[in-house]
Formats: sequence, structure tokens, C-alpha cells
Amino acid sequence: MSLQHLSQVPAFTERVVAEGLALSRRPLQTLQVNIGKRCNQACRHCHVESSPIRTENMTFATIERLLTLLAYAPSITTVDITGGAPELNPNFRHFVSQIRAMERTVIDRCNLTVLFERGQQDTADFLAHHKVQITASLPCYTTGNVDKQRGSGVFDKSIAALLMLNELGYGQPDSGLVLNLVYNPLGAFLPGAQAGLQADYKRVLKERHGIVFNSLFTITNMPIKRFLDDLLRQGQLDAYMGLLAERFNPSAAEGVMCRDLVSIGWDGTIYDCDFNQMLELPASGRRRTIWDIGALSELQSDPIALDNHCYGCTAGAGSSCGGSLA
Repeated sequence: MSLQHLSQVPAFTERVVAEGLALSRRPLQTLQVNIGKRCNQACRHCHVESSPIRTENMTFATIERLLTLLAYAPSITTVDITGGAPELNPNFRHFVSQIRAMERTVIDRCNLTVLFERGQQDTADFLAHHKVQITASLPCYTTGNVDKQRGSGVFDKSIAALLMLNELGYGQPDSGLVLNLVYNPLGAFLPGAQAGLQADYKRVLKERHGIVFNSLFTITNMPIKRFLDDLLRQGQLDAYMGLLAERFNPSAAEGVMCRDLVSIGWDGTIYDCDFNQMLELPASGRRRTIWDIGALSELQSDPIALDNHCYGCTAGAGSSCGGSLA
């Protein structure tokens, strides 16, 4: 059921019109691909509802089709690979190596602990060899908060993974190996200022663990899937949606990622963003797959599918897969 029917805030589409905004597409720059929902973790806030028991995985044929489309889409300079834990897809390395052969930037959204899973012992070396940018989840720099959200022992494993990545050159000056971290709040509130949190993370992780990294991205908890379930159980949905709507920021809305990004599901279905994908809200409101189009450029003129969860990307400093927007 749509958030528009669950909460009391005005429809997001009406708010956009009232603010005089036209959220049309810009030239596509990023292809975001969810290559599977299997994960070695089952985090409380996960909007994908990933877990070790999920079996959805992008097939080799689907990946080959994406590579063909990407080869004829010169405006797309970045491929953002997500999951689940994307590294657990058996076709992950083939996908990455072929994209890098096209000289496109690859981002791997890594949960860090997957690097210690069976069969993943050389994954960090593979990522470094192909100069894959790593965007790693670390919702806090304290043991208790991370383990509460992500599971017992996750913090210590995450620290060990970050140290291993640092040894390979990730996050080190002039290495060309980019390591970014992701913070998301532990409850029904907006993240603090990204610059301030980044400074805190850099200081604490360096002082306590000797860890360095490039940037910190703050991402608002989206009121969908597991986090929505938590809000409903705790009777906090209306309050949280009210907060997001109250803090609506037109400047953030202008920069939402769906304007220059297209998201592809594990089965090849086309979406405007990763959040719409998890809500099964297809691009243009009609289901199409990558086999139904001849080129990614065909999506350029499509309207963007919006709903009330979009308040999450436009509240405060805004939120995207690359952090705050304003």
C-alpha cells in the first residue's frame, strides 16, 4: 500500500507542484544495478529486505544484456552495483571487469563483512586491481550502535575489513582507490550535517583504529520495507512522515538522484531509483525490462514515478546514494 494512504502528509506530487518544481530527467549519468538480494547480513533498516535466505540473483544473460546497452550509452559514466551483498552474485566479477574494460567508473556497495565470507578471500584484491570504488556501510563508529542495527560482531568485522582495505591502498592519499563510508540514523530522525559527521568519523576511526577513508555519505532512512514496519510497530509513522514533509527542501528536491540515474532490478526490470525498485514502482508506472528497450537513451524523456516516500530524499539537506544534496 502507498504511503499516501498510510500517513497524513500531503501527497508528494502535490507538494512538488505547489513549490513550482519540475522534476524532469537530465542526461543519464549513472546506471544503478541491483544484482541480487542475497546477503550475509539482515539489517534492521534494510530497504531491500536482504538476508542469507534470499535467492534472487541476476543471471549471466541479464548482465550481458546490460553490458550491451551500456556499450551504446556514452553519457553513463558510472555503474553503481548494489544488492544484497553484490559480491555474492557468481557473475559479479565478470560484470565488474567488463564495465572497467569500457573505462566506466564502478561503485561496489559493500557491507564489509562479506569480505570474510567463504569464497570471498580475494575479493578485496580483485576490487583493488580493477580500481573499483567502494562505498561501505558503517552506520556508526561505536560497537553497540552498529551491532544493534546490523547484528552481533558486525562492528569488529567491519573494522577488520576497513584495515584490510587500507593496507591495499583504499582511502590512502594519491592511491586512486576510493573508499567512502555510509551513515544512516539509528532511528526516526534525520541525519546530522554531513560535513560534521564526516569530521567526527575521520577523527574517531583514525584515533581508535588507525583507519582512513575518503568521504562520508549521510543517507536518510526511507520509510519503506523493514524501516516502515518498525515505524508502524512503534506508532511513529505519522510523526516521521510529518518530520520529512515539514523539512521538505526545494533545493534538495532539485538534486534528487532519479533525475540522472536509472535503476535496474535483479530480473532486468527498469526503475527510477533503488527505493522505487524495492516498492516495485516501475519507471513511468508501467513494467518494462531491459529487453523491452533498444537503448538506455529511450528512458531519457520518461516521467519519473513519485510517491510519498520521496519526502525522504528531499528533507533537510536531502539524501541520495551519494549522500546529502544541499
